[in-house]
Amino acid sequence: MNETPFMLPVGLLLSDGQLHRAGQLRPATALDEIEPIGDDRVRRNEAYYGLLLLSRVVTRLGPYSPVPPEVIAALPAADYAYLQSLYASVNGQAFSGMAPGGAVAAPTQPVTAAGPAIIETECPHCGALLELNLDEGHA
Repeated sequence: MNETPFMLPVGLLLSDGQLHRAGQLRPATALDEIEPIGDDRVRRNEAYYGLLLLSRVVTRLGPYSPVPPEVIAALPAADYAYLQSLYASVNGQAFSGMAPGGAVAAPTQPVTAAGPAIIETECPHCGALLELNLDEGHA
């Protein structure tokens, strides 16, 4: 499978002070989207579906390969939204994070052809409000 390299807008800050932004994401398989549905964590909290799905398709992030769900969960919200947008782009669909029964299982970021996907976020260092264009940095 072709993997897509990416650079996170904020990055994963580890306890040793190293910041990791580079990673790779592969296209999803049917099993990637189906298997997390049976996970007990998803049954208890459907929002966990998106974390499990992304941890299956993000093949590398900094020193992590494979990338466990706990690493995806530790990402800043802007990075999580970026990965959702990239997932949608790579897989030719809007990331819905839909769980069984149609309940929304993960935050969604609209993906439109009309313009760039822009989100507001806060700088983790100074608290300044920033606008991030999620379409920049990947083709």
